[in-house]
Amino acid sequence: MADVSISANIRSEFGKGASRRLRAQELVPGVIYGHGADPVHVTLPGYDLMMALKTPNVLISLDVEGKKELVIPKAVQREAIRGFLVHIDLLTVKKGEKVSVEVPVHTEGELAPGQLVLEHSLNALPVEAEATHIPESVTVSIEGLNAGDSVLAKDVKLPKGVTLDVEDDTTVLQVLAAQAEEPAEGEAEGESAE
Repeated sequence: MADVSISANIRSEFGKGASRRLRAQELVPGVIYGHGADPVHVTLPGYDLMMALKTPNVLISLDVEGKKELVIPKAVQREAIRGFLVHIDLLTVKKGEKVSVEVPVHTEGELAPGQLVLEHSLNALPVEAEATHIPESVTVSIEGLNAGDSVLAKDVKLPKGVTLDVEDDTTVLQVLAAQAEEPAEGEAEGESAE
């Protein structure tokens, strides 16, 4: 996992008005937490942060006015309609430290022939991994699965050093038989009259 470098500045103004002024300047207000230290309120460049957040669980090398810190995003708030960044909470991490994160689940392969539907019970799998070695995603093979089959958390192959942060028997994916809709009575009569 490649880390991303971003510069940040300490923030001294707080409240809705101050946050709006920052966002008008394409800056994002944020807070850095972790390791028993007092929270540090910062501003980050909006575009750089948005590009960094395209990678799930990105490791960010943050330069806060000359002081370097490794952080991962913990909570990201976005504007509901346009999706721009409103606020971010960052968690300080150290090399070798384990963190709990959710890793996206991707599938590969084809289901068995027939009308089957794949249901994702978990779109992201909770895992514990070293902060500097968080996997971008995990891949699950669905090759040949039939209706009624499921993939449990313990069946997901995890990279070395990554452990589950959820019960082993938690369902990640399941295969369901597609249910055909019966035509309404009026539609069936109208078709036969033609």
